[in-house]
Amino acid sequence: DQKSILTDNDWKKLWMRGGINADSKLDNNLDSSDSPMFEDSELMAHNTTVQLGGTAFLVCKVSGVDRVGVNWNQISWIRRRDWHILSSGAQLYTNDERFAILHTPGSNMWTLQIKFVQRRDHGMYECQVSTPTGIISHFVNLQVVVPEAFILGSGELHVDMGSTINLVCIIEKSPTPPQYVYWQKNDRLINYYDSRRDISIETTPGPRTQSRLIIREPQITDSGNYTCSASNTEPASIYVFVSKGDNMAAISRRKTSSADRITHIFRSMLAPCLLLNTVVVR
Repeated sequence: DQKSILTDNDWKKLWMRGGINADSKLDNNLDSSDSPMFEDSELMAHNTTVQLGGTAFLVCKVSGVDRVGVNWNQISWIRRRDWHILSSGAQLYTNDERFAILHTPGSNMWTLQIKFVQRRDHGMYECQVSTPTGIISHFVNLQVVVPEAFILGSGELHVDMGSTINLVCIIEKSPTPPQYVYWQKNDRLINYYDSRRDISIETTPGPRTQSRLIIREPQITDSGNYTCSASNTEPASIYVFVSKGDNMAAISRRKTSSADRITHIFRSMLAPCLLLNTVVVR
């Protein structure tokens, strides 16, 4: 079974029998310049960043293998956080079907592919080659980022009828800019259910994608919960309250008037007490 779980003892046996050929005798007469080496290539990155749910490609290019007769089975990928031997040659030693080895016969490139990357996949991976003069290693640090969406401002927005609703959504921590940013009101997609001409959406993709929802001359019915999201983010939300400007001013005046009356009553009740206290002291 090519996709089987190995115990610690199985790994040691694999190592000793030549899967990761540690028992290869060192050839002291071999010129070090003839030994296999990793190619200096842009593909041979030491750091790879992939977003959550994406696909990671960890590349290992080895030159000079055929020259010294190193077996391809002596090229292995190891996950360093738990020292799990993931592959030896084209053989996989994991039951996680997200992992695969990409190799074209005759090429010198061995790529570890990880599909649907999860948070727990982050960390250091080692491409290890056992040669007649010893073991050489190439390390790749995999960083998993989780794109985030948020709407500028607090969780609520109060606007007057006839003014403008201007909401700005930011998508960040996304190595690849999202193709679409979706706006919804009360869980209904704004783009499709509303054909009003006074609504527009402007999206500027980039390392920090910005999407702006503009509603001109909003009405009371435009009140509700607005959310924005991309295909790779959780939604961000804000609640918009649309009110009649005169009513809001009247409510504010009533609140102020009520507060003034309460203060006046309190002072009226307190005045006799202060006067009595003054008389007693004298």
